[in-house]
Amino acid sequence: MDTKTVHPLETAAGLFGSEAALARALGLTRGALNQWKQEGREVPAKYAPRIEQMTGVPCELLCPSVDWSIVRGKKAA
Repeated sequence: MDTKTVHPLETAAGLFGSEAALARALGLTRGALNQWKQEGREVPAKYAPRIEQMTGVPCELLCPSVDWSIVRGKKAA
């Protein structure tokens, strides 16, 4: 049984329609998106809010290194 976790960017791409469509909407290449899915990488913070807005996938999943509670103006739980 494969227990591989789906990357949040793959989820976002699926919700948007496809990885190619998401990349085009962001003005990027599919290669850029694929780099962000590599081990130890994440979606750059400047793209996370736009992806969240377009797909509903939270910034916290796309770019976990940022304290999004500060950006959102809310206290962390």
